[in-house]
Amino acid sequence: MEELGDVARLIRSGRIGEALARLTAIEADAGGDGVLLQHLGEYYTHCGKPADAARCYRRAVTLTPDDPGCLYNLATALIATGQTKEAEGLLDRVVMLNPGDGDAWQNRSTLRRQTPEANHVAGLLEAVARARPGPEEVALCHALAKEYEDLGEAGPSFDWLKRGADRRRSLLSYQVEADVAAMAQIADVFDAGLMAQPGAGCADTGPVFVLGLPRSGTTLVDRIISSHSAVESLGEINDFALSLMRLAGDAAGKGDLIRRSATLDPAALGRAYIDSTAGYGATAPMLIDKTPVNFLYIGLIARALPNARIVHLRRHPMDSGYALYKTLFRMGCPYSYDLKDIAAYMLAHRRLMDHWRMVLPGRVLDVDYEALVTDQETQSRRIIAHCGLDWQDTCLRFHENTSPAATASAAQVRQPIHAKSVGLWRRYGEQLKPLAATLVAGGMDPAELA
Repeated sequence: MEELGDVARLIRSGRIGEALARLTAIEADAGGDGVLLQHLGEYYTHCGKPADAARCYRRAVTLTPDDPGCLYNLATALIATGQTKEAEGLLDRVVMLNPGDGDAWQNRSTLRRQTPEANHVAGLLEAVARARPGPEEVALCHALAKEYEDLGEAGPSFDWLKRGADRRRSLLSYQVEADVAAMAQIADVFDAGLMAQPGAGCADTGPVFVLGLPRSGTTLVDRIISSHSAVESLGEINDFALSLMRLAGDAAGKGDLIRRSATLDPAALGRAYIDSTAGYGATAPMLIDKTPVNFLYIGLIARALPNARIVHLRRHPMDSGYALYKTLFRMGCPYSYDLKDIAAYMLAHRRLMDHWRMVLPGRVLDVDYEALVTDQETQSRRIIAHCGLDWQDTCLRFHENTSPAATASAAQVRQPIHAKSVGLWRRYGEQLKPLAATLVAGGMDPAELA
């Protein structure tokens, strides 16, 4: 296990290629050690290699076929690689072996649209009645909300969603004001004067950053661009933030990190990021970093990687807020479990994006989710042109893209484009009034929420 500690240190230091080489060597000697194989799967997942993770988990399952945790891990890796039918069968078995595994119930509910003939509502109701207050209850409530929504029962869906979100929020010490203040400070520090300063960053032409609020369509755009023969996606990675933190050194909180980041050598930051992403082993001329929260770093990206392409997703505020609220994030997005927190974060995100457009005119391509799903080809051509690429019709068949997708949209992006979620918030107009009221109180035009 000491070797795995070395792997963890390599990952944290951005040496992904070395970490993967070490994992390969350890795996070759793993033999019948099921515990080690599961740990290897976890580290492969951290390195964005779900197919390798699935291989290790599958070996572990052959050793311990009735281990619910091992079966669950294999299922999650298979979801990322698009093998959702097998994943659903594995999760069926997990639930049978461990009826209290809320994550298994919740993950399974997301893999397909539930129908009156095939759903898990009855079992979920029994499971949630047994659950103690805490994470298990949260996951079961979100699963019930998803399945009731699929069945067209809006009232029960939102009731269960609110119960789950309220419970999750009660378990967090998060204060949205800290994130709002950080975004305001970023705009103050990366002002027009700083952004106009000359400075040669790293000249690499490869990166494409797809960013925006989570659940705004970033995965869809990632799949469209990566369906081009000259592009590969690295998925959601933390390499830019980690490169920044390594170069900035020990910072005394967010405010200090923001101040330090403005003084970094842009070329050194850009090169550190390029060196880090090279370790993933992708060989295409262009690579996508589909990390939504990178919108915080647009000023740094523009300075460090002056040739990088940046695509920002926008969505109707009410659909965006509802999509955030109903998603159970495994990590991150602590603001998403309270409607007023969501509104405050969305308003701060909007102000920061307005700032980037002002100080970096023409640098960011805004793509509206609604326009993309209603006029797929026109918007897809805009995106591909912004990336400096010639058009390829494969970009319209993104659902045939076989590359991994380890996000909350992993199942949806395997399907052709559709507009089923546009206006979905209207089913819950009454329940979402706190979201709308807070957005309007924060300066958003009520006409935008209609």
